[in-house]
Parts: sequence; structure tokens; C-alpha cells
Amino acid sequence: MPRSVGRVSALRVLFLGGTGTISSAVSPLAVASGIDLTLVTRGQSSRHAIPEGAHHLQADVRDPRALREALGGREWDVVVDWLAFHPDNVRDDLETFDGRTGQLVVISSASAYETPPRRVPVTESTPLRNPFWEYSRNKIAVEDVLVQAYRERGFPMTIVRPSHTYDRTKPPFSEGWTLVERLRRGAEVVVHGDGTSLWTLTHHEDFARGFVPLLGSSRAIGEAVHITSDDVLSWNQIVGVLADAAGAPEPRIVHVPSDAIHAVDERWGESLLGDKAHSMIFDNAKLRSLVPGYRATIPFELGAREMLAWYDADPARRVVDPVWEARLDSLVERFRV
Repeated sequence: MPRSVGRVSALRVLFLGGTGTISSAVSPLAVASGIDLTLVTRGQSSRHAIPEGAHHLQADVRDPRALREALGGREWDVVVDWLAFHPDNVRDDLETFDGRTGQLVVISSASAYETPPRRVPVTESTPLRNPFWEYSRNKIAVEDVLVQAYRERGFPMTIVRPSHTYDRTKPPFSEGWTLVERLRRGAEVVVHGDGTSLWTLTHHEDFARGFVPLLGSSRAIGEAVHITSDDVLSWNQIVGVLADAAGAPEPRIVHVPSDAIHAVDERWGESLLGDKAHSMIFDNAKLRSLVPGYRATIPFELGAREMLAWYDADPARRVVDPVWEARLDSLVERFRV
């Protein structure tokens, strides 16, 4: 059964996934906190290793039969599904772990909130509605299944909504490292809209410090909570911070309407229209009520320096994508003032 806040040392926790951008900070912190952690993945991540001290089971978590075979008859105090992208994924979880866990934590997304928001800061009571992005609509459907299970039969679930969470391997732009290389050589870069919309970036270690205390917390049962930083920058500022960290000259920014980007690249455009094109500022009061003393401490200026140091440590990581280069060159040529 879930423990009270702060008592995590005896917990047996199962992560479905656990080596992604966000979870790669949570897993080692969970182990360091004394949690008996087991990760289920299809194999070793190319960027994030299984943390020392954690157990590892190999299976496809989205194959219910393979997962059940890997788990055997074991039970868990907490199960965390990092990879629930469709309501069927959660229906499988409910069937697999019914009676076998005291808490099922499912990772949703802050992009599920009403887009564009009618008011900020966004709280957990902000409606869930995103007509622009299928990814977000699927996350809303995931939440609907969980809420129904809790309401109808008291299934012990918790929903966690990350916003834009990054680590040292992932620049906060769809273009990835290609954008940083363009900054370094003084080439023009694309920023959606007029670059003044406000955006919240959260370092994955800050997310982890808010997340781990929720594991086994009886106060978190039946709740939905977002975990974000209070570090808010405009997109023009985000590009400037990256340029400073890269030792690049003053950025040459070309502003392009998000609709125009969508016309060129539907996937990129959906991630803008359904999320990044709108100012998103979050109220973390609910998280602080569940995790007293929580505070994000890593500003993007520090995160960007970590990012550049990681890429510069190995030239093989600094891959420039020619498809992105051509796409950006085309947009720059069309929208350069």
C-alpha cells in the first residue's frame, strides 16, 4: 500500500521504461533514495544507462503477454508507466497490475491542458483540451481511462504531467543540434511566431526531485499534478542562452509564423500549434503541497552549458541533419526581412 510522504526507503517500484530524457534522472535518484527499483525496457538505451543498483528486466512493455511473462507473479508497491501514449496502453496496465500494486503512476503531458490557455498561470484545474495535436489528445484519453478506473472502483492511480523537460542530450528545439551548429557559424535560425511567447523549461533533475517523493505517497492517490520549473523565458531568449553557451555570435533570428511551418512540416507544426506557440506558465502550488519544500533550482543558462559540454566532449554527437538544414534555409529565404 502507498506510504506517507517522505517514507520511500522500503518501496518496491517498477518502471515501465526508465531510460528516457525525463526518467533518466528519476531512476538514479530513486535508487539513491533507497528504493528497490526494477526497470523494464526492450534493451539498453543508447544515451542513458540502467542506473547502478537497479534491477533490469528485458521485455516490450507494450506487449502485455511478454510483460507478464517477464514480471511473473511479483507485486509492486508502485508501478510507473513512462510509455503510455494511447488509452489502450493504460487499459493493459489496469489489467496487468490490478491487485498487484498500491499505486499506478502514469506520465501524461502538460500539453493536454487547454491550448491556447485562456489564462495563466496554468493549474491542475485548467481544462484539458488540445484540438491541434493528436499526441496531446491521446494523453487526454489516457487520463480519462485512469480517472474512470479511480472513480468507479478506486483503482490507486496518480497522473503526472511534465511540461518541456530537457537533459544535456536534447536541445529544446525540433532541429536539435543542427540549430546549435547554425548558431556557431553565424547562420540564420528560425524561431516561430515573433519569438516573444513565454515558455517554461524544466531540467530533468529538477523534475526528478519533485517526482520521487510522489512514489508511495497516499496523498497523491487519485490526483493529477504537473511538475515544472518556474524558469520562464521567451523563445528569443532561449535562442540567446544557447548562443551564449555555444560561444556563438549574436543570433540572427528569422521569425516564421507557426502556420507556415506547419505547411512545410506537419509534425513540427503540430508540436508548435499544439504546444510551443503559446505562452505556458505553471503554478506549482499543488506539487509543493504534496512535496513540501520542492523548488526547481537549475536555470536554463546552467542547463545549456551542460548541454554544450556534453556535445563538445564527443564530435560524434554533433550531427548536423542535412534535411533540417535544407528546410531551415528554405524558410529563412522566404521570411527573411
